[in-house]
Amino acid sequence: MELKRVVIVGSGNVAEALARALPASGAELCQVFARNRERGPRVAALGGTTWTADPDRLAEADLYLIAVSDRAVGEVAASLRLPDWAVAAHTAGSVPLDALEPFPRRAVIYPLQTFTAGRAVDFARVPLFLEASDKGTYQAVERFARRLSSQLYPADSKRRGILHLAGVLACNFVNALYAAGERTLAREGLPFEALRPLIAETAAKALAAPSPAAVQTGPAVRGDLPTLERHRALLAEEPLLLEIYNLTSRYIWETSRKI
Repeated sequence: MELKRVVIVGSGNVAEALARALPASGAELCQVFARNRERGPRVAALGGTTWTADPDRLAEADLYLIAVSDRAVGEVAASLRLPDWAVAAHTAGSVPLDALEPFPRRAVIYPLQTFTAGRAVDFARVPLFLEASDKGTYQAVERFARRLSSQLYPADSKRRGILHLAGVLACNFVNALYAAGERTLAREGLPFEALRPLIAETAAKALAAPSPAAVQTGPAVRGDLPTLERHRALLAEEPLLLEIYNLTSRYIWETSRKI
């Protein structure tokens, strides 16, 4: 069975990215179903389709992509009444396939990427991790996913959980530290722009190296105790950030010694 007609369920950042990508893939985006009456119509417009918040007006489709927050997947799935032949798929990294258990044909299409409202992402370069309830459903989902990206990988719920954790560490945590650096500069009236070249070069080196650990720099990897102590003194009035600094410095030192 070919998964040609698609309904997106949700109106968040992942739903928006899918709405942008699906029309170009050759699939027919026939509806966006979303409770949010402000974002729902906007996401539908990006995909050149219609929007509804009424479950009784849910369009008939081959694939229903449930692109909602992780905690809402089960609740939203339980509220849907879908054709028996259709595939219900969610896009969450940390949610097991079993969250869609009421549906006979169920799958996961997990894009390992960060998405932001109003920012277009080249879906062809996004790794997609796939799981399905049976072989036939997996094959159909794989054929569909190949329209979106050439980077497809099988990943069961356990493996996706590891991927999601790694993504949080490498993306969300790192971005939080960017913000901490910004606030540290702001206390002295210095702009975040001063850090931009450093951030860009650090990311470029990590991507170019065989392992990010191979290009780790800074006082912690050198065991530069005087510099570490000066930094700790500057963070004395920010106990939470000081704790993060100490733990991260210890992690860098301990892991660097094992390279």
